[in-house]
Amino acid sequence: MSSIERTDDLFFAQTGMDRANVERTVNDALAGTDDGELFLEYNQSESLVWDDGKLKSASFDTTQGFGLRAVSGETTGYAHAVNLDEKAIKRAADTVKAVKGGHAGTMELPPQGTNRHLYDEANPLQGKDFADKIKLLQEIDAYVRASDSRVHQVSASLSGSWQAVQIIRAGGWRASDIRPLVRLNISVVTRQGERIEAGGMGGGGRLEYARWFDPQEWRHLADEALRKSLVNLEAVDAPAGEMTVVLGPGWPAVMLHEAIGHGLEGDFNRKKTSAFSGLMGQQIAAKGVTIVDDGTIDQRRGSLTIDDEGTPSQCTTLIEDGVLVGFMQDRLNARLMGVKPTGNGRREGFSSQPYPRMTNTIMRSGTHTQEEIIASVKKGIFAVDFGGGQVDITSGKFVFTASEAYEIENGKIGRPVKGASLVGTGFEALKRISMIGDDSMMDGGIGTCGKNGQSVPVGVGQPTMRIDQMTVGGRGG
Repeated sequence: MSSIERTDDLFFAQTGMDRANVERTVNDALAGTDDGELFLEYNQSESLVWDDGKLKSASFDTTQGFGLRAVSGETTGYAHAVNLDEKAIKRAADTVKAVKGGHAGTMELPPQGTNRHLYDEANPLQGKDFADKIKLLQEIDAYVRASDSRVHQVSASLSGSWQAVQIIRAGGWRASDIRPLVRLNISVVTRQGERIEAGGMGGGGRLEYARWFDPQEWRHLADEALRKSLVNLEAVDAPAGEMTVVLGPGWPAVMLHEAIGHGLEGDFNRKKTSAFSGLMGQQIAAKGVTIVDDGTIDQRRGSLTIDDEGTPSQCTTLIEDGVLVGFMQDRLNARLMGVKPTGNGRREGFSSQPYPRMTNTIMRSGTHTQEEIIASVKKGIFAVDFGGGQVDITSGKFVFTASEAYEIENGKIGRPVKGASLVGTGFEALKRISMIGDDSMMDGGIGTCGKNGQSVPVGVGQPTMRIDQMTVGGRGG
């Protein structure tokens, strides 16, 4: 059964709605507007948390609803409801018509074509029994505690969701997608004397739970979480000042996502509130820096067969060899900027409007090995993993805290350090990249991005890279 047939069953056969009537209502609501759609959603989700030797919480939720949007110029009318019935959609249509006052627009053409399937449509929540999931969390807890006598506390969480969407536009155009998503997170607290430190590791993607029930997979996550916690037990205070910083591959690209990626989203540039506004075609990064947003990678957390407006996802080059060449676009901002949408129109759910958002944002590999990059640094910091951070989109200023980092002395990795904060701006960081590794890799599948009060799953990736003269905040000398 195709995704359109499965979603027809969810949204019409099971609700009693007549598809032809719904399509007529959408046609009436969007007549004379520039764009708009009816977004139908059905979502099942669950979360289990094992903490301190017991099941701390378990939840299961089913939500469904619709959002109807009409767009005239840059004005949007939006109405949503949890009732999947024709009367509710009709009331919503009467509401969003208000944006058409005095406007006679030409309806934007619908997205053309569809992507190949990037993930299996099976519902991961139905693949394993509740007892099996509890047993997995217990096994993780027991395995970590038996691994080292310094383990003080273990927390493991398993979560999954199955989202079905159908998008209906004027003229009977329809698109659908069925999106699985799972995630396993493990956190370990270790204690040595009076000192207590933590480490964590996670993995996930658009697939079923089966991968994370494989002992080889979850033990790798558990071993890494424990290793990071033990490394932090030995860490000394990070030095402070201007110095060379080497970023490790994979998850450290969260800094790239926040400090640079958001500034390359279409709405910020159309409104000229991004630090990158007006710089299209200019050299904004060091030679060799190529950054893409790619929503088409199989089973990745940020991947989408179609975005939440029905546009097929794609690989969009944002920066090529240091030159700004593209922005991420939804339909509204693409139309107003005179360019094509890039499949980046995303929303948290039916009650939210779509905005241009990242999918999987990745820096391409360079030519240097990690060993060459480390060996080139006389004194600096090697940041392997990151915790939280803050960024100002308008100025590009950021502060990020490294959760795993090491000293670099005379080309060699030294002691682990704690409390290292990296301070700078996206512009400075891009231009001060002096060496790019040949080892670009994606994060483990744990990223979540926030914007305008909405959260969506994303991926990040990068190679090892050297950034010169970066400000490091720390308590050491």
